[in-house]
Amino acid sequence: MRVIVIGGGVVGTMHAWQAVERGHEVVQIEREAEARGASLRNFGQIWVSGRAGGAELDTALRARELWERIGERVPGLGFRAIGSLTPVRNAREYAVAEAAVARPDAAARGYKLVTAAEAREINPALRGAFEAALWCERDAAVEPRTAQLHLREALRASGRYTFLPGREVREVTGPGAVRDDHGDVHRGDVVVLATGAWLSGLVRELAPELPVRRVRLQMMQTEPLGEPLTTSVADADSFRYYPAYQSAALDALNAEQAQAPVAAAHKMQLLMVQRRDGGLTIGDTHEYEHPFAFDTLEEPYDHLTEVVESFLGRPLPKIRHRWAGVYAQCTDTTRVVHREQVRDGVWLVTGPGGRGMTCSPAIAETTANELGW
Repeated sequence: MRVIVIGGGVVGTMHAWQAVERGHEVVQIEREAEARGASLRNFGQIWVSGRAGGAELDTALRARELWERIGERVPGLGFRAIGSLTPVRNAREYAVAEAAVARPDAAARGYKLVTAAEAREINPALRGAFEAALWCERDAAVEPRTAQLHLREALRASGRYTFLPGREVREVTGPGAVRDDHGDVHRGDVVVLATGAWLSGLVRELAPELPVRRVRLQMMQTEPLGEPLTTSVADADSFRYYPAYQSAALDALNAEQAQAPVAAAHKMQLLMVQRRDGGLTIGDTHEYEHPFAFDTLEEPYDHLTEVVESFLGRPLPKIRHRWAGVYAQCTDTTRVVHREQVRDGVWLVTGPGGRGMTCSPAIAETTANELGW
């Protein structure tokens, strides 16, 4: 079988991986010289802890297993089974963590409620003030800015993979066939459109009523911390954002403990991961109303800096990068992905909604299974 993958981000690359693993030939086409969207502008978290139960959690756990397997074969991914800690500071936040640990699927997530002293044994960099922490053993991390590069190197070694950058696909010319803006036609047995948040142009033509929206976020990265941050770190605002934490205790937290005004205005939470170079990737905000602003705002960065410094008990290293990114999210946020046949032999896979880095290996595996690769 010959598979044409449109899109060089992590979802597209994992579809290419699945096809090559199953013995097929793959041509992957990317409109930029390299992918530049949400697949690079993220934390690199394999984030199991906050996922909704049922299909979403099953997808995340399967993806976590696949990431680890692929990481063993592709060391450049920088796969690290680091887990995560969410420090809590008062009785209301503690109650939400306690409710999470009482979930029927808590063991599958690797949840454990630990004391502040135990949290500092797990992650000695957390010298700030907090009362306890929610530990999630199943969370992990990879290097988002270089993951696609290393995956493509491994794919090329198969002898059945071709990467064509700098080409935008403009037209479906027939079953399993597309034409790019160089005038070249690429024919295969199946085409997978994995174009991320690029939902205009050909995608809009093929799926004009697409049940997917775009979401903008702001993030930053620091100079090296100078010591290991041995886990990823979240704050209690992440309880408000992720479906795994829904409970009566969360309802009480939302009713009785308001977010900081800046966090509420920008729909914020703290997520933080250390990169292999020692720098910290920190975020994030959420903007849903179009048209998106073209600039980044300082107030969210100030808020994140304050929260991080309170957990670390020390000043944050100099900020090296700030950026905004956009990802695609199903309007029904309980859906992990939107997968639709848009023409004969052409499938659109989009809308993981901030779950792309976490779930992409399992999303691609499901596509391959459903299409009978």
